[in-house]
Amino acid sequence: MSANAPRIALLCEDGRQREQAEQLAARLAIPLVQDEKECEFLLAVTPERLELRQTGSRAPGPLFVDFTAGALRYRRQFGGGRKEALARAVGLKANRCPLVLDATAGLGRDSFILASLGCRVLLAERSALIAALLEDGLARAAREPEVAGIAARMTVMQADCLTLNHLEPAPEVIYLDPMYPHRSKSALVKKEMRLVRALVGDDADAGLLLVWALGQGTARVVVKRPQGAPTLGNAKPSAVITAKNSRFDIYLR
Repeated sequence: MSANAPRIALLCEDGRQREQAEQLAARLAIPLVQDEKECEFLLAVTPERLELRQTGSRAPGPLFVDFTAGALRYRRQFGGGRKEALARAVGLKANRCPLVLDATAGLGRDSFILASLGCRVLLAERSALIAALLEDGLARAAREPEVAGIAARMTVMQADCLTLNHLEPAPEVIYLDPMYPHRSKSALVKKEMRLVRALVGDDADAGLLLVWALGQGTARVVVKRPQGAPTLGNAKPSAVITAKNSRFDIYLR
């Protein structure tokens, strides 16, 4: 890779989608390249999906959003439904499915589970590249009868919530799952988290995001944290719900 090579670029591997690839590259303000060795990260348009790749011999595998298979499919079918910690944390009841703003959407997994339980979810993601992966994953999910209804309850918004005020429609719950700045190698076992962290870094302003969320007048703010991690900021949670490897700090208005 030359010294003048871009850090991030788009690669089109499907000639039928060349025009869409050009439009996406223009929207993201990244170059369209022919050689995958020309940059550190690649957003690749393949015949099947949109993938994010890190180049180099020791790079992890491609990152993409798939709401239809794997761990998400298993969790949707056997994860405990409204009895699982996430559902209880956001306040799901038999007759209540709140509108949730996921202010740190990431790969959208918790948002998908909430949508599968009936919530409408607005996924806010400040990284334009991650937001593009989310949009691609939702578009493919919308074509699958098994999850199309779930995808219809999810909306992706590429935005930094710290710049937003007076949200319309106003969410009933704001959900935060900021990346925790792990230091040990054992905490970075998931290849997708290694790739996302290498691309966008840690959420160093997570404390400010909680202050923003608490200032929105929302009835409930939920913060997901690793077990044993300190609370985010100085505010004391109104309640805490624990799960196997994480916990949910709940702040009630």
